[in-house]
Amino acid sequence: MPSVPLFLFDIDGTLVRKSGPHHRQVLVDAVREVTGLESSNDHLPLQGMLDRDILAWMLREAGASNGLIRRSMGPIVMKAQALYVKRCPDLRSKVCPGVRPFLGRVRRKGIRMGLVTGNLSRIGWKKLERAGLRSHFTFGAFAEQGDDRAALVRLALREARRKGWLTSTTEAVLFGDHENDILAARASGICSVAVATGMSTAEELARLSPDYLLTDMRAFPFDRVLSA
Repeated sequence: MPSVPLFLFDIDGTLVRKSGPHHRQVLVDAVREVTGLESSNDHLPLQGMLDRDILAWMLREAGASNGLIRRSMGPIVMKAQALYVKRCPDLRSKVCPGVRPFLGRVRRKGIRMGLVTGNLSRIGWKKLERAGLRSHFTFGAFAEQGDDRAALVRLALREARRKGWLTSTTEAVLFGDHENDILAARASGICSVAVATGMSTAEELARLSPDYLLTDMRAFPFDRVLSA
């Protein structure tokens, strides 16, 4: 008999959306405070990206050398997180459709839930806290911990395995709103659930053939997935 599955979630566009300019702005402010450089991310395609990659892109465009990017990345990452924790607004009204009842049902079924997100760790946890979702999640893999989203999935699976939540019979599922989430799930051979509540349209997500494509969490086929 299969064991209880493991559910992993992206944050932005999957659990919470339209959370305001605060995240973007702390990256700009952190670059300025650490390096003195003026940068921007208004024109960057941030969805699906990791915060460290966004920061490196911003620094390059601001004229930073590769050496300066390497030296300053750690302090910038720390500063951005510290700023966001102070500035994060109330996000309870920004929770994606169907997420609250979905997470409640998952929790009642005893399914472990973790995060795989491009957010830096303190930023990700603060968003969930301010959205009223923090209590559902026990662990996560974040932007400062891997080079790409696929690496973060591997890290989350390794941590779940270490805690005894992932065995040879466990179905692991990654929920995300971007094409990169589908590709990351596929790279680790786990189930991908694409949710069209972010910037990517259902048509764009469908081109990568996720295992499940939902308009929002209310459409999740619990019976089909849990009986697989």
